Amino acid sequence: MNPMSHFVDLNRWLRRWGFFVLAALAASPALPAQTCSSGIDLDAATKSTLETAAKHYLDMSKSGDVAGLKTNAIPAITGDFGSIEEAVVSNKQYLAEGQATISGTYLLDASDAKAALPRAEFYCGIYNSADRLAFFIPNLPPGRYAIVIQKVDGKDPITLTLILQNMGGAWKLAGYYPRLDLAGGHDAQWYLTKAREFKSKGQAHNAWFYYLTAWDLSAPVNFMSTPQLDKLADEMQSVRPADTPSDSAPLSLSANGKVFKVTELAAVAVDNDLDLRVRYVNPDAGNSAVAFPDNKAVIKAIAAKYPEVRDGFNAIIVRAVDSSGHEYGSLLLVKDIK
Repeated sequence: MNPMSHFVDLNRWLRRWGFFVLAALAASPALPAQTCSSGIDLDAATKSTLETAAKHYLDMSKSGDVAGLKTNAIPAITGDFGSIEEAVVSNKQYLAEGQATISGTYLLDASDAKAALPRAEFYCGIYNSADRLAFFIPNLPPGRYAIVIQKVDGKDPITLTLILQNMGGAWKLAGYYPRLDLAGGHDAQWYLTKAREFKSKGQAHNAWFYYLTAWDLSAPVNFMSTPQLDKLADEMQSVRPADTPSDSAPLSLSANGKVFKVTELAAVAVDNDLDLRVRYVNPDAGNSAVAFPDNKAVIKAIAAKYPEVRDGFNAIIVRAVDSSGHEYGSLLLVKDIK
């Protein structure tokens, strides 16, 4: 597999693990640093060329020109363009709602590497300055890259971060990361304030999910580090629950006379609300007659186990899944959970 293909899956992988990836990378042995040019270190001609390319790809996105984006993408991702196509289609309306401004342009040079870098590190700006930042990108082949961040301040503000790679003198699309700037109608600062309120009440699970949402809304991409993001990451560690489930460490939950393995608890924005999503393993996920009462029981069991969620979420969404790929979902408003 071409290492560059990791750009296709990078967003999903990093979105799941968030800033913990950065913490793990920071703790591992450092490789020789690659170079980042930005601000006054980036010459005007190169900056103009990069931003022109990024604006062109944004215009394609606004019109839903997936074919045009694919034509202008690096070969390593054109064979698996589905995730980018989905992102373009899903966010087209938001990208077209307003005018875009470029909030950051970074030239990343890894051209001296002899082989793909297990962990490419790019440090931008003056060390210890308030505006410094860093990018950590796994499995990066040698080459010259750029990251351009564009903010579209429409009715639904959104940030589009593009990774570009120089090939044959042209800046080709190598990564595509749209991210809405609001969740449930609120911005990062609102979620941070609420997280601190929940923390002061001893509601660690609510605080944790609100901190995660605040961090997610603050970071254009999850492989980026800034002093502000690092400070937020440090703050939220104090409320990180020990029982947050995952595929490798599921939570055993008794419901409807059965014991289920919960593999995910996550906060998700739905319209103007924040809901709690629960994913669990149920061998009867393909049988709605069985899955429906199981889902209802799981919702009640989650609310009983974590009563604080009644203060933090509008609804609980439960998705039963089985090993064959069947999935059955249910939703219940928190106020209706008896």
